[in-house]
Amino acid sequence: MGVPALFRWLSKKYPKIIEKVVEELPVDVHGVEIPVDISKPNPNNVEYDNLYLDMNGIIHPCCHPDSKPAPETEDDMMIEIFKYTERIIAIVRPRKVLYLAIDGVAPRAKMNQQRSRRFRTAQEDRIRNEERSKEIEASGAPIDEELIQKKGFDSNCITPGTPFMANLAKCLRYWIAEKLNYDEGWKNLKVILSDANVPGEGEHKIMDFIRGQRSSPYHDPNTRHVIYGLDADLIMLSLSTHEPHFKVLREDVFFSDGSFKGCFICGRMDHMANQCRVDLVTTRSKSKDEGKILNYNKPYVLLNVETLREYLAVELREPSMPWPFNLENAIDDWVFLCFFVGNDFLPHLPSLEIREGAIDTLISIWKRCLPIMRGYLTNCGNANLKRMQYLVTELGKMEDEIFIRRHRDQQRRTSQPAPKRRRINDKYSPTGASGLDHLPVGMPLLPVKGLDSQVRARTNQDVVVNRQALRMANLSAAQLLKAELSGIEPSVHTATSNEAPTEHLSTLQSFQTTIDTPMTQLTTETPEVVADNTDTFISSHSVGIKRKSEFSDDNSQETYIETKDKNEIETPIQAVPSDDAEQEDPVRLWEPGFKERYYKDKFDVEVSNEQFHEFRSNIVRSYIEGLCWGVPSWKWYYPYHYSPFASDFVNIGDLQINFELGEPFKPFEQLMGVLPAASKEHLPVPFHKLMTSQDSEIIDFYPNDFAIDLNGKRYAWQGVVLLPFIEESRLLKAVESVYPHLEADEIARNTLGSEILCFSNKHKLYEGLCILLYSLKNDGKPVALDPMISDKLVGFVKRDPNCIPDSTFGTPLPNKNTQDIVNDKSLSENK
Repeated sequence: MGVPALFRWLSKKYPKIIEKVVEELPVDVHGVEIPVDISKPNPNNVEYDNLYLDMNGIIHPCCHPDSKPAPETEDDMMIEIFKYTERIIAIVRPRKVLYLAIDGVAPRAKMNQQRSRRFRTAQEDRIRNEERSKEIEASGAPIDEELIQKKGFDSNCITPGTPFMANLAKCLRYWIAEKLNYDEGWKNLKVILSDANVPGEGEHKIMDFIRGQRSSPYHDPNTRHVIYGLDADLIMLSLSTHEPHFKVLREDVFFSDGSFKGCFICGRMDHMANQCRVDLVTTRSKSKDEGKILNYNKPYVLLNVETLREYLAVELREPSMPWPFNLENAIDDWVFLCFFVGNDFLPHLPSLEIREGAIDTLISIWKRCLPIMRGYLTNCGNANLKRMQYLVTELGKMEDEIFIRRHRDQQRRTSQPAPKRRRINDKYSPTGASGLDHLPVGMPLLPVKGLDSQVRARTNQDVVVNRQALRMANLSAAQLLKAELSGIEPSVHTATSNEAPTEHLSTLQSFQTTIDTPMTQLTTETPEVVADNTDTFISSHSVGIKRKSEFSDDNSQETYIETKDKNEIETPIQAVPSDDAEQEDPVRLWEPGFKERYYKDKFDVEVSNEQFHEFRSNIVRSYIEGLCWGVPSWKWYYPYHYSPFASDFVNIGDLQINFELGEPFKPFEQLMGVLPAASKEHLPVPFHKLMTSQDSEIIDFYPNDFAIDLNGKRYAWQGVVLLPFIEESRLLKAVESVYPHLEADEIARNTLGSEILCFSNKHKLYEGLCILLYSLKNDGKPVALDPMISDKLVGFVKRDPNCIPDSTFGTPLPNKNTQDIVNDKSLSENK
């Protein structure tokens, strides 16, 4: 349910939902860092009961950060994950439950998106490395061939079943035990760890837990919940719990202190990260600021779901309703409407873009249709298709107008004067970006002699009137600076406020052509750093990419270009449109006949074909199944790359939608379904031949090259990855032939697990469960938790074979100054 740009849209439309977080920082005393005491009252003046962590939103930024140097080893990554998690816990300070959820094996519908992201990541990494090697070679700088051949961190390892995830689960269990033994603020906490061997995405496992507790007669409706994560679907899921006290904690991804922080790769201040060559070049001059690492931590904000509910109560109330308004039903309908704008399992309808006000459009239609629908769209999680027909019919009537308006707006943006469409920062532009390829990296631009100061003193109206003169002056300034640095006498006409440039007309015309070139046609020779009104940055020295982070906001999916998988982060980087962006959109939705062109181009089906209506009905049925899905089936998936039009939803009220529950894939089966051949090292060796050998019966699942359809978008990361869908029966048959060749530890990695409940010996549960689970009379059957001593936590637990009370818990990180836990006073049980 990752709706693109949802957080940005919500925070602008309903500004009061955002709360700034007061954060208490660790104190440095004589070089020793004193951690925050979380046993003290929360500085935000609110005490929270339960904290839920979508751990993939922590793992990714810790392992491959965008704003600071990446950890060098896997052990360093684990330490970073511990620190990041401690910081979040110190902000929230939960008093009852801490739930850590790592993405496990995903449903088949989600696996298709994971497969697209991981294949695109592998392709982009390969292209980027090739381009970087060519660039360094062309520069004439010495190159370390060993570093070129050395493979960097592959974020695809953050997938269930890999050795990395198995080590992470082991390290997290140690860290939890350490905190329960030595941190006073954890003494009353019940910690639940759901690692990658527990099936399901992290956020869905969290919601299952909340719903399970909510159904208990002992549930306290005043429980205060906080969930951490960067995905927009956490907002939707929090609303769908109908809990009155819920907040979403996330980094303030829009925060910027306005200062230049230099290169986060090497720490130097004389260049930016996209110019850094420290990974390939063996020698380079040093800066006085080399090694200076600044604090890159962003502040956090809370999205108050309780306040959002109040906004929606006003927004969704329709005075003409012939029945009493029910806020809970209306919120369920609002969440359902957002599914049309986009989620992790379905492509959005062509007529709906959140940045064009799609949600407002749907709400307006919904309110108009309520009286004739005679009820809400949803009831207890089930969609009423007869009522949905009214809504999609009204939306279908608006499609032509929406497409024409979208095209008109795009034309207006591209025809705007260049200064309104571009963000130019010559001081920190990449080498060669200003046309001065010979200048040293990061050299600041100097004042240009002869440039009349009156140009800077003009009013905005003068600037508009004399735009051509200013463009000529800028060009002349660049030529003058180049001449001065080269020791050549400059001969450049200088534009003043009293005269218009008359010389170098051909140069001006060429420059004017570059300025007025539409953004979608910029090439790597374009000198400026460009941004449109969505704050998406373009650079001439990097490849346009987008990978979400599964953990990134809004599948991000935001207006930021993400560089990580979910699991993804909303960190803006610089990117250029792919070559495909220069091609004309063959569908042309704004012109008559767009449906024929759309189905021919996207589905390779002629509208005049006799079977077309049946084909279109199958697409519509599959799409409606996706809208109604809600994870009741592990096997279902949408079998097309594109969606139908809203006007194609005809006679949907009579459809019967049923799902087969099925079973989740095993971890290795998911890995074989989502990983490209370039990431085969994360699988046991016997699987490699299935991904690389031409004799493999499933070699067609692993193409090295594949098309990315921009689908009317500007950047490659916005496009549709045209990969073949996995055929489950063929995949499982091929994998079964490999299982007999696995080692014992590999078999353990491929086993589905269960949640672990942990608490200290100071908790009220400790003594009673020790007697029940570790006595000779225990026969291994689950034991029910007593809600009177568990702070109303309900469920069943059974003995964890890996836990022995008062034993020694060995450290998995002996090289990181971590010690064995002697006489471990924590207890862990399987839930």
